[in-house]
Amino acid sequence: MTTTADPSTSTVVTGPRTAGVGGTVAAMAGLVATLPFDLALVSLALLRPRSRPAPAADRRTVLITGGKMTKSLALARSFHDAGHRVVLVEAPKYRFTGHRFSRAVDAFHTVPEPTAPGFAEALRDVVVAEGVDVVIPVSSPASSIHEARARALLDEHCEVIHADLETVTMLDDKDAFSATAESFGLRVPDHARITDPQQIEDFDFPAGREYILKRIAYNPVGRMDLTRLTRETPARNVEFARSLSISEADPWILQEFIAGREYCTHGTVRNGALTVYGCCESSAFQVNYAMVDKPEIRSWVEHFVSSLGATGQMSFDFIEAADGHAYAIECNPRTHSAITMFYDHPDVAAAYLRDDHPVITPTPAARPTYWIYHEVWRLLTETGRRGHRLRTIAEGTDAIFAWSDPLPYLLVHHLQIPSLLWNNLRRRAGWTRIDFNIGKLVETGGD
Repeated sequence: MTTTADPSTSTVVTGPRTAGVGGTVAAMAGLVATLPFDLALVSLALLRPRSRPAPAADRRTVLITGGKMTKSLALARSFHDAGHRVVLVEAPKYRFTGHRFSRAVDAFHTVPEPTAPGFAEALRDVVVAEGVDVVIPVSSPASSIHEARARALLDEHCEVIHADLETVTMLDDKDAFSATAESFGLRVPDHARITDPQQIEDFDFPAGREYILKRIAYNPVGRMDLTRLTRETPARNVEFARSLSISEADPWILQEFIAGREYCTHGTVRNGALTVYGCCESSAFQVNYAMVDKPEIRSWVEHFVSSLGATGQMSFDFIEAADGHAYAIECNPRTHSAITMFYDHPDVAAAYLRDDHPVITPTPAARPTYWIYHEVWRLLTETGRRGHRLRTIAEGTDAIFAWSDPLPYLLVHHLQIPSLLWNNLRRRAGWTRIDFNIGKLVETGGD
């Protein structure tokens, strides 16, 4: 895979390759410096009159996991604005998420990390205690399979908008997903499952074509490595493969590298029918979302989800190649941050809850979404592109800030992220990026 997308779209707030104590202190100082400006903005917003929406005729209590992430906040606001009651859940590490203070959140609970023992039981206990009708997992890459396992306990108490364990495991496995898409007659890059570096030495690389190795398990730091493997570089191919963790227990995918423009999609699916759909230009670390119309990509998604027949949230990555066709690179069986594009759509809740709801896309009036702290970082570091960045800010809208719900904006930047930085400082732990979108520090072995 590759992309010719504007490289500025992939920038996130970045320290040194691994930020140590100095980088952590500098980041904390930067957030302190911006606090007066954010306090003034939020104070102004709090002075505005606000009204609470009337309860929906069929009011549900909706539990949303992944409370640290902007996409959880976006969904909470959509359900709240439609008159539903919202319960937000996160792990103790992120108990200071700014989103818990949103006017859209009626209750907040912490449960163990999805990978920890007792996660499913704790989630079930919250469901019972809060009288939850619907659970919407907003999964991290490390949690989607564990939340699928939790369905076994939750299904008898409420509806869960998440595919079953077998389906999520297949979708999350880049090689198995590609094979499934091929079986549906859909385009994907050439691929092979690699469980031993010897397979790279034995692989018959086609002339004139390039390949990359991608870890099938989530790899938050190493996923940026797109070292090209070709017929002309056999020694380097093997040397690179042997430098990785490839084994039966840690399989990788050898995937054809296709040059072109990268796109991402969000899809909410009920019994094989697409009910929420968004498509954007994309990059390795995407923090700008604007709807684009790509009929072939939408047709691909509709064909795949209809053939699969599952319920859940499915996000796909595509490359549009020089031949004009779109090739699906991978599927992430979870909510995509592109859901932030639906911030002004009145029918998000209904599209999640009703089997017969027609598919919705972002409204024509929706402005592109961004995260202002990422944009400010770009203004400071991309001196040759300041005009472009200023236009992005002027023409878009911050994904966290809302005049009617300003506290999450203040507390994500001045409680949630500082608490994570402080924790890393105490542990002398490094990090590679601050991702305000996901609400975390990107670090080796992280979630």
